[in-house]
Amino acid sequence: MIDLSNKPIITGEKTILRPFKMDEDFPNLEECLNDPVVLKYTGSSPGYDKEEVYNWYHTRNAQKDRMDLAIIDKISNTLVGEVVVNLYDEKNQSMNFRILIGPLGRNRGLGTEATQLVVDYVFENTNLNQLTLSVFEFNSRAKKLYEKVGFIVDSIDKDELEFEGELIDSINMKLTREDWINNKK
Repeated sequence: MIDLSNKPIITGEKTILRPFKMDEDFPNLEECLNDPVVLKYTGSSPGYDKEEVYNWYHTRNAQKDRMDLAIIDKISNTLVGEVVVNLYDEKNQSMNFRILIGPLGRNRGLGTEATQLVVDYVFENTNLNQLTLSVFEFNSRAKKLYEKVGFIVDSIDKDELEFEGELIDSINMKLTREDWINNKK
Protein backbone atom coordinates (compact mmCIF):
# COMPACT_ATOMS: atom_id res chain seq x y z
CA MET A 1 0.00 0.00 0.00
CA ILE A 2 1.06 3.58 -0.54
CA ASP A 3 0.63 6.37 1.99
CA LEU A 4 -0.06 9.79 0.49
CA SER A 5 -1.55 11.29 3.66
CA ASN A 6 1.12 14.00 3.84
CA LYS A 7 0.09 16.41 1.09
CA PRO A 8 3.03 18.43 -0.22
CA ILE A 9 3.34 22.01 -1.36
CA ILE A 10 5.32 21.94 -4.60
CA THR A 11 6.56 25.22 -6.02
CA GLY A 12 7.53 25.80 -9.62
CA GLU A 13 8.39 28.92 -11.60
CA LYS A 14 4.77 29.57 -12.63
CA THR A 15 2.68 27.43 -10.30
CA ILE A 16 2.26 26.29 -6.75
CA LEU A 17 0.69 22.90 -6.17
CA ARG A 18 -0.85 22.70 -2.73
CA PRO A 19 -3.65 21.09 -0.71
CA PHE A 20 -7.09 22.57 -1.30
CA LYS A 21 -8.32 25.53 0.79
CA MET A 22 -11.99 25.16 0.03
CA ASP A 23 -13.32 28.52 1.20
CA GLU A 24 -10.69 30.26 -0.89
CA ASP A 25 -10.57 27.83 -3.84
CA PHE A 26 -14.17 26.79 -4.45
CA PRO A 27 -15.33 29.73 -6.63
CA ASN A 28 -12.46 29.17 -9.07
CA LEU A 29 -12.85 25.41 -8.86
CA GLU A 30 -16.51 25.79 -9.85
CA GLU A 31 -15.45 27.90 -12.83
CA CYS A 32 -13.16 25.04 -13.90
CA LEU A 33 -15.83 22.36 -13.41
CA ASN A 34 -18.40 24.35 -15.42
CA ASP A 35 -16.04 25.22 -18.28
CA PRO A 36 -17.22 23.76 -21.63
CA VAL A 37 -13.65 22.83 -22.62
CA VAL A 38 -13.09 20.98 -19.33
CA LEU A 39 -16.43 19.21 -19.72
CA LYS A 40 -15.55 18.12 -23.27
CA TYR A 41 -12.04 16.87 -22.54
CA THR A 42 -13.00 15.05 -19.34
CA GLY A 43 -16.08 13.47 -20.89
CA SER A 44 -18.24 15.07 -18.19
CA SER A 45 -21.80 16.32 -18.30
CA PRO A 46 -22.78 19.82 -17.19
CA GLY A 47 -24.51 20.29 -13.86
CA TYR A 48 -23.75 18.91 -10.44
CA ASP A 49 -24.85 19.20 -6.83
CA LYS A 50 -22.81 22.14 -5.49
CA GLU A 51 -22.92 21.00 -1.85
CA GLU A 52 -21.95 17.42 -2.78
CA VAL A 53 -18.98 18.61 -4.86
CA TYR A 54 -17.87 21.05 -2.15
CA ASN A 55 -18.00 18.30 0.47
CA TRP A 56 -16.14 15.86 -1.78
CA TYR A 57 -13.29 18.33 -2.41
CA HIS A 58 -13.30 19.25 1.27
CA THR A 59 -12.25 15.65 2.06
CA ARG A 60 -9.40 15.47 -0.48
CA ASN A 61 -6.68 16.61 1.92
CA ALA A 62 -7.49 13.77 4.34
CA GLN A 63 -7.20 10.97 1.77
CA LYS A 64 -4.28 8.60 2.36
CA ASP A 65 -4.48 6.63 -0.88
CA ARG A 66 -4.42 9.54 -3.32
CA MET A 67 -2.98 13.01 -3.81
CA ASP A 68 -5.24 15.82 -4.96
CA LEU A 69 -3.61 19.24 -5.23
CA ALA A 70 -4.84 22.63 -6.33
CA ILE A 71 -2.89 24.29 -9.14
CA ILE A 72 -2.30 27.91 -8.14
CA ASP A 73 -1.14 30.50 -10.66
CA LYS A 74 1.75 32.28 -8.91
CA ILE A 75 1.05 35.58 -10.67
CA SER A 76 -2.62 35.90 -9.65
CA ASN A 77 -2.48 33.58 -6.61
CA THR A 78 -5.70 31.90 -7.77
CA LEU A 79 -6.70 28.31 -8.41
CA VAL A 80 -6.60 27.46 -12.11
CA GLY A 81 -7.00 23.68 -11.91
CA GLU A 82 -6.11 20.49 -10.10
CA VAL A 83 -3.70 17.57 -10.35
CA VAL A 84 -4.57 14.13 -9.04
CA VAL A 85 -2.61 10.95 -8.46
CA ASN A 86 -5.00 8.11 -7.57
CA LEU A 87 -6.10 4.54 -8.28
CA TYR A 88 -3.19 2.65 -6.72
CA ASP A 89 -2.36 -0.62 -8.50
CA GLU A 90 -0.30 -2.70 -6.08
CA LYS A 91 0.57 -5.40 -8.62
CA ASN A 92 2.24 -2.90 -10.97
CA GLN A 93 3.31 -0.40 -8.28
CA SER A 94 1.44 2.15 -10.37
CA MET A 95 -0.98 5.02 -9.98
CA ASN A 96 -3.12 7.06 -12.32
CA PHE A 97 -2.41 10.73 -13.09
CA ARG A 98 -4.90 13.34 -14.22
CA ILE A 99 -4.93 17.09 -14.58
CA LEU A 100 -7.65 19.65 -15.13
CA ILE A 101 -6.90 23.23 -16.23
CA GLY A 102 -9.70 25.78 -16.29
CA PRO A 103 -10.01 28.88 -18.48
CA LEU A 104 -7.83 31.09 -16.24
CA GLY A 105 -4.87 28.71 -16.57
CA ARG A 106 -4.63 27.96 -20.26
CA ASN A 107 -2.01 28.89 -22.85
CA ARG A 108 0.75 29.82 -20.40
CA GLY A 109 2.50 26.52 -19.72
CA LEU A 110 0.90 26.07 -16.30
CA GLY A 111 -0.40 22.60 -17.12
CA THR A 112 2.95 21.46 -18.45
CA GLU A 113 4.77 22.72 -15.38
CA ALA A 114 2.19 21.23 -12.98
CA THR A 115 2.41 17.87 -14.73
CA GLN A 116 6.21 17.83 -14.61
CA LEU A 117 6.21 18.87 -10.95
CA VAL A 118 3.86 16.05 -9.96
CA VAL A 119 5.70 13.43 -12.02
CA ASP A 120 9.01 14.47 -10.46
CA TYR A 121 7.49 14.51 -6.97
CA VAL A 122 5.99 11.03 -7.36
CA PHE A 123 9.19 9.40 -8.64
CA GLU A 124 11.40 11.24 -6.14
CA ASN A 125 9.19 10.57 -3.07
CA THR A 126 7.47 7.21 -3.60
CA ASN A 127 8.43 3.72 -4.69
CA LEU A 128 5.97 3.70 -7.60
CA ASN A 129 7.25 2.13 -10.82
CA GLN A 130 4.92 3.95 -13.18
CA LEU A 131 2.23 6.54 -13.70
CA THR A 132 -0.62 5.92 -16.11
CA LEU A 133 -3.27 8.16 -17.65
CA SER A 134 -6.01 8.22 -20.23
CA VAL A 135 -6.67 11.02 -22.68
CA PHE A 136 -9.43 11.26 -25.25
CA GLU A 137 -8.22 11.18 -28.84
CA PHE A 138 -9.60 14.63 -29.67
CA ASN A 139 -7.53 16.22 -26.88
CA SER A 140 -4.36 16.43 -28.97
CA ARG A 141 -3.03 19.31 -26.89
CA ALA A 142 -3.01 17.23 -23.69
CA LYS A 143 -1.55 14.23 -25.53
CA LYS A 144 1.30 16.45 -26.77
CA LEU A 145 1.91 17.73 -23.20
CA TYR A 146 2.03 14.18 -21.83
CA GLU A 147 4.47 13.10 -24.53
CA LYS A 148 6.64 16.14 -23.76
CA VAL A 149 6.84 15.02 -20.12
CA GLY A 150 7.72 11.46 -21.22
CA PHE A 151 4.47 9.48 -21.30
CA ILE A 152 4.15 6.97 -24.15
CA VAL A 153 1.08 5.35 -25.68
CA ASP A 154 0.40 1.99 -24.06
CA SER A 155 -2.99 1.01 -25.53
CA ILE A 156 -6.18 2.43 -26.99
CA ASP A 157 -9.75 1.86 -25.80
CA LYS A 158 -11.87 2.16 -28.94
CA ASP A 159 -15.09 4.17 -28.90
CA GLU A 160 -14.79 5.01 -25.17
CA LEU A 161 -16.79 8.25 -25.32
CA GLU A 162 -19.72 9.44 -27.36
CA PHE A 163 -19.42 13.17 -27.99
CA GLU A 164 -21.84 15.06 -30.21
CA GLY A 165 -22.83 11.84 -31.96
CA GLU A 166 -19.26 10.73 -32.61
CA LEU A 167 -17.39 7.88 -30.92
CA ILE A 168 -14.04 8.92 -29.46
CA ASP A 169 -11.14 6.63 -28.54
CA SER A 170 -9.37 6.87 -25.20
CA ILE A 171 -5.58 6.71 -25.42
CA ASN A 172 -3.91 5.03 -22.45
CA MET A 173 -0.42 6.29 -21.73
CA LYS A 174 2.24 5.42 -19.17
CA LEU A 175 5.51 6.77 -17.83
CA THR A 176 7.80 4.29 -16.11
CA ARG A 177 10.35 5.21 -13.46
CA GLU A 178 13.07 3.96 -15.81
CA ASP A 179 11.91 6.22 -18.66
CA TRP A 180 11.59 9.14 -16.25
CA ILE A 181 15.20 8.60 -15.09
CA ASN A 182 16.40 8.36 -18.69
CA ASN A 183 14.49 11.54 -19.64
CA LYS A 184 16.18 13.43 -16.78
CA LYS A 185 19.67 12.72 -18.18
